[in-house]
Amino acid sequence: MSTAVHFGAGNIGRGFVGLLLHEAGYEVVFADVAAPLIDALATTPAYTVHEAGEGGRDHVVEGYRAVNSATDEPGLVEHLSRAEVVTTAVGPNVLKFLAPAIAAGLAARPDGSPRQAVMACENAINATDLLEQHVRTAARALGLDDAAVDARAVFANTAVDRIVPDQAPGSGLDVRVEPYLEWAIERGPFGDAVPEIPEVTWVGSLGPYIERKLFTVNTGHAAAAYFGRAAGRHRIAEALADPQVRERVGAVLAETKALLVAKHGFDPADQQAYVDRILARFANPELPDTVERVGRAPLRKLGRHERFTGPAAELAERGMGREALLEAMAAALRFDDPDDAEARTLAELLAGPQPDEELAARLTGVEPGHPLFGDVVDVVAAARARPGRA
Repeated sequence: MSTAVHFGAGNIGRGFVGLLLHEAGYEVVFADVAAPLIDALATTPAYTVHEAGEGGRDHVVEGYRAVNSATDEPGLVEHLSRAEVVTTAVGPNVLKFLAPAIAAGLAARPDGSPRQAVMACENAINATDLLEQHVRTAARALGLDDAAVDARAVFANTAVDRIVPDQAPGSGLDVRVEPYLEWAIERGPFGDAVPEIPEVTWVGSLGPYIERKLFTVNTGHAAAAYFGRAAGRHRIAEALADPQVRERVGAVLAETKALLVAKHGFDPADQQAYVDRILARFANPELPDTVERVGRAPLRKLGRHERFTGPAAELAERGMGREALLEAMAAALRFDDPDDAEARTLAELLAGPQPDEELAARLTGVEPGHPLFGDVVDVVAAARARPGRA
């Protein structure tokens, strides 16, 4: 049986990527630093992925392995050296910490083995490119030059899309997800040796596909969370049931639709159908997703190439409207969940002494002179002037 090592044994790892690899016939090895989670996987023979909503069904995942990537480096490298596929769902900022083990696995790969498919399944544009850079750097430290890495591995960017909410207490390893899923992988790097993963959509050019997903699904989901939080809603489905919230989210996605049509040539009717499908997914009453979970980490979500600032900047460069996106950024600045570390840091920065212009650049990555800069300065200044702000 072929082996796939998946970094990140959380809900997305078990309920999406790991599930699809299992159903494609791979023996999945889950690697994670969370000892209780790895111990549970090591001692539990199976778990179930429950699809919640119309058309949903249950999937039993079994025959997997688990390895603690923090304490069992030899075991991890052994699994990596034999794996045909390596995937991640850990967050873009964690990828650099995985690279040394992946490089060590490549160095230990038996002669004559087929090239290993390495794919970062993250909510970020071209995350595999970032992982590849770190792996090549780590490999050089082990004496493997770029040609040796090329002979052992193929790196392909991906786009993943499935709503996996926080799970109910007592769920154990079982995962509740939406029925819809999409996993797109660029075909070009593989040549004629494309991995057999039936649920994957293989595409020639992933860039437009990734941006469509990021600027529709991720932008819309975050907008629903921030507008919903401001409206006093708890669940995403409840937020979308509020006519004012839905109208504001729809306005945001109308702007990103205009950008995607202008930039990538998507058919306007097709893109609107995609938007409508996304909004229907968000409104699924069977998913207990909360505005707190979706809205957490607002500093990252306000980043230069993220779901609000990224499309707003490109719209500004084209002289196109971005008012709804700016409203979503303002709502993100008001996100005040006391349980979220980034929200607390954001509140401290807004209450601090840094001038509006400097803080706007720090929060969004937009520099003075950019056509969006004046807009983000105004948004930051308005957030600081809110009642209750120091």
